Amino acid sequence: MRISEFQSLIRELYLEKDSQRGAEATLLWLVEEVGELLEAHRKRSREGVEEEIADVIAWVVSYANLAGIEVEEALRRKYPGRCRYCNALPCRCEK
Repeated sequence: MRISEFQSLIRELYLEKDSQRGAEATLLWLVEEVGELLEAHRKRSREGVEEEIADVIAWVVSYANLAGIEVEEALRRKYPGRCRYCNALPCRCEK
């Protein structure tokens, strides 16, 4: 599944609820999911990490829908297939 397809799916499934909840509350849910990801990592639970990564991505996409941002386009601009600093692939920066 492409990122744009996933974003469309999340939009269809949850945009109405996300809109009622609002952007700030949606971001709070995202932060909660990041905390759950950290907890799964600390427990060394591969299954838990997998589940929480999916939740974190879903909440990021939910927020992006509320903000009117197409995630796939934003990623393509920010990460153009080479290092943004040294222009190499793989990165050769000391950063």
